[in-house]
Amino acid sequence: MSKQELEVLGQDADCCTGVSEAPLTDERAAELAKVFKALGDPVRLRLLSMIASRGAGGETCVCELTPAFDLAQPTISHHLKLLRQAGLIDCERRGTWVYYWVLPGALDRLAVFLTTPTAAAEAPA
Repeated sequence: MSKQELEVLGQDADCCTGVSEAPLTDERAAELAKVFKALGDPVRLRLLSMIASRGAGGETCVCELTPAFDLAQPTISHHLKLLRQAGLIDCERRGTWVYYWVLPGALDRLAVFLTTPTAAAEAPA
């Protein structure tokens, strides 16, 4: 995976700013749009869910992913490639199979971005 692809979800101070905390910069909006575009397809969303459901550090073989869909193997590979390019997953080839896992922190950064803070002052006393 290229450095550019790994930086899609960024590690800078802006990476963990929530949607309601500060307006997005043009650059950050473009980065997040790439991630949300990848997640905007039902097949890719299901693939990510299947991979993420293995838990922290868990891996999923492509041989376990392909039978779950009524799609050709090259189509599944294309969807997985887009998830990799969005910085959500990574993979490693072992013999004839490829194993996928969710990149550490990728989903957490999205969750932080989408979470709106609840101020204690707003709660009834």
